[in-house]
Amino acid sequence: MELWILLADIVFLLAACLIGGGLASRIGQSPLVGYLLAGMLVGGPGGFGFVGSNVEIEEIAELGVALLLFSLGLEFSIERLKGLGSRPLLGGASQVIVTVLAGAVAALAYGMTMKPAIALGAMAALSSTAVVLRILMERSELEMPHGRNSLGVLLTQDIAVVPLAVLMTVLGGDGTPKDVAMDVGKLVLMAGGLATALYVVTKIAVLTLGTLTLERNRELTVIFAVVIGLGSAAAAHSAGISPALGAFISGMLLGSSQFAIQIRADVSSLRVLLLTLFFGSAGMVADPLWILSHLHWVVAATAALTIGKLVITTAIFLAFRQSLRVAAATGLALAQIGEFAFVLGAIGRTSGVVSDDVYALVVSVTIVSFFVSALAVPFAPKFGDWAARMLGVGIDISAEDGTPSSPHTTDVVVVGFGPTAQLASIPLMESHLRVTVIDLNHAGILTARQRGFDGHVGDATSPDVLEHASIGEAKLVIVTLPHFRSALTILQLVRSMNPSATVLVRSRYQIHSDALAAAGGIISGDEEQVGGAIGEQVKTWLTETGTATN
Repeated sequence: MELWILLADIVFLLAACLIGGGLASRIGQSPLVGYLLAGMLVGGPGGFGFVGSNVEIEEIAELGVALLLFSLGLEFSIERLKGLGSRPLLGGASQVIVTVLAGAVAALAYGMTMKPAIALGAMAALSSTAVVLRILMERSELEMPHGRNSLGVLLTQDIAVVPLAVLMTVLGGDGTPKDVAMDVGKLVLMAGGLATALYVVTKIAVLTLGTLTLERNRELTVIFAVVIGLGSAAAAHSAGISPALGAFISGMLLGSSQFAIQIRADVSSLRVLLLTLFFGSAGMVADPLWILSHLHWVVAATAALTIGKLVITTAIFLAFRQSLRVAAATGLALAQIGEFAFVLGAIGRTSGVVSDDVYALVVSVTIVSFFVSALAVPFAPKFGDWAARMLGVGIDISAEDGTPSSPHTTDVVVVGFGPTAQLASIPLMESHLRVTVIDLNHAGILTARQRGFDGHVGDATSPDVLEHASIGEAKLVIVTLPHFRSALTILQLVRSMNPSATVLVRSRYQIHSDALAAAGGIISGDEEQVGGAIGEQVKTWLTETGTATN
């Protein structure tokens, strides 16, 4: 009978999360907000008490954490990190470290002891991958400078979850610094031993089942992934290591195999189900009556967190020689607590370093910060422009590249120097025209200078950058950025600053061509070129096979 009661509670909680997630999506919020609020209302201390199996559901939901880290391990890729560039990744690592320290200092100032203060700083350091990336992708801003910065920081934070989880486990132990060092060494040795054992087991399993068998029988791949992922979590728990860490290690090992893409797709449904339970159970920790009675503290903590992370992230990217406009936009986009704070909080509660009150406060602040983020992230580019205007800081593209600023003249301005621009600029190499290239990618600028062009690192959506590039003197402007909003912004700025220039604009999708043409650009469409190239191949095939004459 108890089993059926637990099953009924799980179904009821999932149904509540379904309704809450749907309503949250309807008002432009992340479904995670709906899951948290649903858990709070149906099973929280101040809720309606419809769900009574809180402890049992929390234990099941811990599997969701393990699968989340397992999926994160599958996504881990050195190539993916390199593709983002060094500044977003270094900025992300710096942001995590500085925020952990700042959060710990603030907690100590309010009377917390050292270990809980560090734990609170660790939870506050992480931003919401689910919320931020969802909004940036919906607004097509992921390829903009602040979008790439945000992606690099969020990916770095995701990777930092593993060492922070280890930190939570270590903080839960008692003893002298020597004992703590020994605990860390023990964890490292156990993790290394677990990784070695998992590597051997994975190889044996692949050899035993056979590569062809796993590829042709999808159900075996699912079972294989569950056995490796959850088995490693159980083995890690038995060895005294965080189960989430064990699942991450196994995911990282499988991530380099030929089954990674298929496994990632196969476990996604199970991961979504268990993670929904996890966020619903996390919401059951929060007490809506406590939040209402302590609303001033929750609002104050949310405001302090938002402003603190905004200032820290902006300062870090300014230190990495990015413009104030881009740095401020990145800072506002990342100024919230993320879903991984629940993962760290769950580990911290298990190890005893995070109390129920602290965890409830983190859940409450996270819910509020999710709502704030839904308004703040779309406003990030305008906030960056406002910050630059208010402080009177122009963007000197030469200074960003580390070279002295000097006025210059130009005949042609090329914005973006990827493969498309490199092909388009070949005729310019044989001319005597003075060509200026603007790009945020240092590799593209290096290629431009190798071709004899004048290259500058800068964000061409800023009027200051275009002005320093002598856009008013240009006879021809070539905009090859794949991002529609950025291309349209640049086109409008060029038209306002140099109405007589000829502007050639790349349109990645046909749906955007009319808007770019209306803004005064001569359009070259990717879809038309691809369609035309395929059409020519079809004609060749028809001719070679004689089908055209039939």
